[in-house]
This record gives sequence, structure tokens and C-alpha cells, in this order.
Amino acid sequence: MLLSNIPQGRLTTYGQLAKLMGYPGAARWVGRTLSQLPEDTQLPWHRVIAAGGRLSLPANTPAGDEQRQRLRSEGIFVQGDRVKLRDYEWQPNAVSQNKVCF
Repeated sequence: MLLSNIPQGRLTTYGQLAKLMGYPGAARWVGRTLSQLPEDTQLPWHRVIAAGGRLSLPANTPAGDEQRQRLRSEGIFVQGDRVKLRDYEWQPNAVSQNKVCF
């Protein structure tokens, strides 16, 4: 599962995850899919953010606050609704050319 390969303290974007899965341009589909994960999922959904380092889950909402707390607990500096993506971006060494799933 590609999503579970994102290491603690690293981030990826919806678009990058879609591209790695073989679906370039399907960032919104990734976001929709992640929003439908069960509440008790062990997948690190909180490590997927919008392009440019923007957190797409609003602050002062249960999911948004949980994402910010999880990221901070992993040592990621969150300022407002942003992180410095270049400081934390996950760069997988090699991903199979076959389509992969979350």
C-alpha cells in the first residue's frame, strides 16, 4: 500500500500520490478517497496535503485539528494552514510502474 509507505515526519501531496499510483491529474479523486477512510484507519492520511504545502482540512474542525496535531507530533512545523513542503516532502526512491493502491 503506497500510502502506508510515507514515513513518519514526511509529507506528500494529493497530486503526487495520484501520479505515483498511475493516475496523474487525479488529485481530487485521492482527496475524496482519503475522506472516505474509516475513522479507525491506521493509514497515515494526515501525511497527504494540498499542493504548495497547504493543509486542506480546515482548522477548528475535528479532522483538521487531528491532522495538525498528528503532524506536529511527528516534528512537522505547521504554521496556520501551511507547512514548508520542501522541508518535509517524501521522495520515494523507486515505485513500481504498475498501478498501486492506497
